[in-house]
Amino acid sequence: MTTAPQPEIWFLTGSQGLYGEDVLTQVADQSRQVSDRLGASPDIPAAVVAKPVLTDAAAIRSVMLAANADDACVGVIAWMHTFSPAKMWIAGLELLAKPFLHLHTQYNREIPWADIDMDFMNLNQAAHGDREFEFIAARLRLERKVVVGHWGDTAVQAEIGTWTRAACAKADWADGKIARFGDNMREVAVTDGDKVEAQRRLGFSVNTWGVGDLVAVVNDATDADVDDLVGQYLDEYDVAADLRPDGERRAELRVAARIEAGLRAFLEDGGFGAFTDTFEDLGELRQLPGIAVQRLMADGYGFGAEGDWKAGALVRILKVMAEGLPGGTSFMEDYTYHLGDPVPEVLGAHMLEVCPSIANGHVSCEIHPLSIGGRSDPVRLVFDAAPGPAVILGLADLGRRFRLISSTVDIVEPDAPLPLLPVARAVWRPRPDLATAAEAWLTAGGPHHTALTTAIPVEPIEDFAEIADIELVSIDAATTVPAFRKELRWNQAYYHLRGGI
Repeated sequence: MTTAPQPEIWFLTGSQGLYGEDVLTQVADQSRQVSDRLGASPDIPAAVVAKPVLTDAAAIRSVMLAANADDACVGVIAWMHTFSPAKMWIAGLELLAKPFLHLHTQYNREIPWADIDMDFMNLNQAAHGDREFEFIAARLRLERKVVVGHWGDTAVQAEIGTWTRAACAKADWADGKIARFGDNMREVAVTDGDKVEAQRRLGFSVNTWGVGDLVAVVNDATDADVDDLVGQYLDEYDVAADLRPDGERRAELRVAARIEAGLRAFLEDGGFGAFTDTFEDLGELRQLPGIAVQRLMADGYGFGAEGDWKAGALVRILKVMAEGLPGGTSFMEDYTYHLGDPVPEVLGAHMLEVCPSIANGHVSCEIHPLSIGGRSDPVRLVFDAAPGPAVILGLADLGRRFRLISSTVDIVEPDAPLPLLPVARAVWRPRPDLATAAEAWLTAGGPHHTALTTAIPVEPIEDFAEIADIELVSIDAATTVPAFRKELRWNQAYYHLRGGI
């Protein structure tokens, strides 16, 4: 799920009229070849749209304003094919509000040693034309991504693709909508936060609907809607015997399906990308939504439990960043530790809501009691997470700013079967180790509700933090607690000074 059906990256090429129309014709032709190759790259999840070669300030200003106004445009790439005097870029760059990448490349891969002449030199000037451009970008304190290398190299295309995924996520956040059914869990600090500041700084709106509004839509779901979903459950999962058509609790499966039908309709009709609920405010819902939340996350929605809209926003942007890639993304919570042999580990889970996109392949549909919420037993999907590298991401509201915290981990098979644990779960080993990672996370004020992704590494998250202008601290194999504490102190001074008095 993305904001635009086909997000676009606009490709801008800088030049000037000093060398004549023949050179500009060559520049335009070669620029088109570069943009076409980038657009054809499987690593770049957006259409790359070539714009006319830019040779004066008015044209640059116009294209930047157009990029800002076009909802399909999620970011802009610039390349100085020849020497493009940078003062003519000032007005346009200061107006640009979309994510920006500077591609430092050149059309030719190699120098034609035997044939090179001044005509060739005049045409292929990116080596110093881009330096002129980067000076003005630095002078303007322009936030940007710089990628260096030949445009035909897969490594360069992959780096651009990583940034593109972050740009798509920022576009999704810019006009995203999060629906909260009820408030956050009472007396809990970290799931609360400044929703007005979040909308001002990050873009997405967070608003509350009464659970009764959702119940009305759930009650309007037709028997045909319910039949269709029950059929999907039977086809896609290993449904427990008591929930099957001849089982004694089959009616509860239909209740769960009706909740999914209503919740899905509510989100689709309202244009929401994420949502929250809380077990403390269920109104007339007969179950705390379990399988409904899990399946909606699998379809790209963000989710946060107990009213945690920040976690819902994170799940959503990681879904957008990872679209089309193998692996999955889920709402998650560090639940309990294994501090014994052979290696300390974390058991992550939640009451119900873990996305099956991270499952190891076998997913069962079961019904079990839930000791909180005061409703009938909820239906849920139960599975182990697939082993492999993953990133865990948290968002904390520190009062004066938002902080992202990432932790690189390795999901592993559980050390032993978990036959009595009636929820989906993931077992992971943090890098560099549990003690270091946990101390760093706690020191940073990291939340207990997080988003876990096995689909992307930390690099697109780093690009996203730069684009969104959010502090990011990363915990990985190289982390030491003393160095991490120093980074937090430096960041505190930096963001205080940057914000002004």
